[in-house]
Amino acid sequence: MRTIEKKENGFTLAEAILAVLILGIASVIVVLPFSKGAAIQKEGIHRTIAANLASELLEKIAYTECEQIVTNFDGYSEAEGGLVDCRGRLYTASNYNGFSRDASCDYVYVPQQGGDKVPNFILVTVRVCYHGSEIAEIHKLISK
Repeated sequence: MRTIEKKENGFTLAEAILAVLILGIASVIVVLPFSKGAAIQKEGIHRTIAANLASELLEKIAYTECEQIVTNFDGYSEAEGGLVDCRGRLYTASNYNGFSRDASCDYVYVPQQGGDKVPNFILVTVRVCYHGSEIAEIHKLISK
């Protein structure tokens, strides 16, 4: 008498679990660089916006009468959600949410200027923060 061998096709449960595990690991390896890239891109956008905000405020200060710079801008501060542009209008676009900026102004005497030791320069520092963390800082020396 002859026995008939039954040939089974397909995967066992262990093989299926192993295949799913390998596919899961491979997909994480493929997706991970893209998520890191997105985070880096977002940070770059925030730094660009911060640099523009700092530059804008610094130019506003630079075009102010010298006698008024320290009076008007030393200790100047704009809180998150309270940023205003050059014309005094509030920034309402969502990409400005979370940003704040402040300025400080100090009289500076440069020893090379000689003569009387009267400060002829004002050092202006503008800082921009994103959710409380400083993200940009620029300085400008303004002549009286």
